[in-house]
Amino acid sequence: MAKIDWKAKKVKLGSAIVGATITLVIGIFIGNSWSTYAPYLGGKFTQRTSIYWNELNEVYDTLVSNYDGEIDKSTIIDGAKHGLVEAVGDTYTVYMNKEETSEFNDYLHGDVGAGIGVEMGLRDGYTRVLRTLPDNPAREAGILAGDIIYKVDDQDVYDWSTEDIAKVLRGAEGSNVKLTVVRDGKEKSFELTRETINNVSAYVDYKKNNTAVITITRFDTDTGELVQSFTDEILSKGTKKIILDLRSNGGGYVSAARDILSLWLDGEKVLIQKSKFSSVDDITYSLRNKALFANIKTVVLVNGNTASASEIVTGALKDYNKATVVGETTYGKGVVQAMLDLSGGTTLKVTSAHWYTPLGNTINGTGISPDYEVVNTYDDVNHSRDPQMDKALEI
Repeated sequence: MAKIDWKAKKVKLGSAIVGATITLVIGIFIGNSWSTYAPYLGGKFTQRTSIYWNELNEVYDTLVSNYDGEIDKSTIIDGAKHGLVEAVGDTYTVYMNKEETSEFNDYLHGDVGAGIGVEMGLRDGYTRVLRTLPDNPAREAGILAGDIIYKVDDQDVYDWSTEDIAKVLRGAEGSNVKLTVVRDGKEKSFELTRETINNVSAYVDYKKNNTAVITITRFDTDTGELVQSFTDEILSKGTKKIILDLRSNGGGYVSAARDILSLWLDGEKVLIQKSKFSSVDDITYSLRNKALFANIKTVVLVNGNTASASEIVTGALKDYNKATVVGETTYGKGVVQAMLDLSGGTTLKVTSAHWYTPLGNTINGTGISPDYEVVNTYDDVNHSRDPQMDKALEI
């Protein structure tokens, strides 16, 4: 194999993301409101079309007649389904077979099984470690933010997708895996034992000066209820400031974002959704009589991995001047996906609408700019520095 020229560029930790994935934790998931779109999407997707399928049969017949090898018809059909949907050209519209559907649902609900506890993302053409999770094998072994994932069990994976690397790093609890990284142009190998990853969707911590830090890692079905369970404790401590940490939160359910916003906004418009399938905008409002934090100073922490439902929360709090935003420009995912069940336990995840902030702004492709731009670097992470949190505590 030719020598690889590992060129490490100095980049912001939260920028230039192409589908960041938390290995064994969660990737960029889609905020969806299926109940809203089900009544009219169902008819649209079951309607017959005029595609001339004989052309596809021609390819298959020619392949079978000329291919010198075994052909698995079920594999061919599965590949055709993936290719059909991929040809739409939308990153967020995908076909998932039964196994992929199961994995997606597990990720979204935090059931990530066993692994090594790293968050990864694509940087400068390579999948790199963005951070290691506390009390997990990767951090204990000395793996650092910025390390390029090079080999897994001596197999080259540096040119694989982040998602495919995540799959081979997962495994049975107690099983071993050899991970080789590139750091400063040199290879370093680590022998690791996979452990079950504890992955709650939200937790609260407390800082000096009566500050509560609510960290939300994803918007799960129970995230709103979980955060609401912290409210009595937060208020009882005489909290004067809340820092809502949404960094590297790839999203989740729109309903969970609404529930979180209801702690600051009382019955206010929080989301506008527009779709070609409806002539009427779908508007989501926060819940009433839940806004216990409405008058507490709030700072939202974001970075380039803050996406989808996280941007819904950030955008609404910013539009209503309920929070100051600190960090880096967010990912910029202003579209909504519906999850459509297909036969055999398979799923079509399809972009069904575009969403806008309460003031009618779109963030798709541009993201949300912070009020105070502060970057975290790999060096900051590896030396336990957090200038973004420092700024949030300061203002």
